[in-house]
Amino acid sequence: MKKSLTTVTFCGTPEQEAKLVEIIAGYKDVPGSMMPIMQEAQSIYGYLPIEVMQIIARETGAPLEEIYGIATFYAQFKLNPNGKYAIAVCLGTACYVKGAGALVDKISQELNLPVDSTTPDGKYSLEATRCIGACGLAPVMTVNGDVYGRLVPEQIPGILAKYKD
Repeated sequence: MKKSLTTVTFCGTPEQEAKLVEIIAGYKDVPGSMMPIMQEAQSIYGYLPIEVMQIIARETGAPLEEIYGIATFYAQFKLNPNGKYAIAVCLGTACYVKGAGALVDKISQELNLPVDSTTPDGKYSLEATRCIGACGLAPVMTVNGDVYGRLVPEQIPGILAKYKD
């Protein structure tokens, strides 16, 4: 699944940037340090917006294209912030064979929200994940860590109704 960039307003602080610059300085001249730098950047900001990738490029001298390539290749990196309600659907083997793809489609349709994106108002985000370790409950989704298992698409509207303010 290709990651997409949702248009959101970047809300980084000068303190976050200073912390990131300090971390990058700590990796100066360490071969193969891009992954740990990006992991630490994501832990600071919660995701890797283009502005953060630009800081990494500026401070490391690496091309922005390389950093973006890494961020979009590895599933651990997020290009968008989580919404107030972070929805994740497990697409591990057990969940996938029991119909998790239809759950993703139903959630996407109900919220008019593509996978790996966040609604413009920041209320919902939808992510297709790897195995979450609840195979006995397949197919599984989580909303802010609350686990819902043995799901069928018809249950999705009722679950989402719990998260409408």
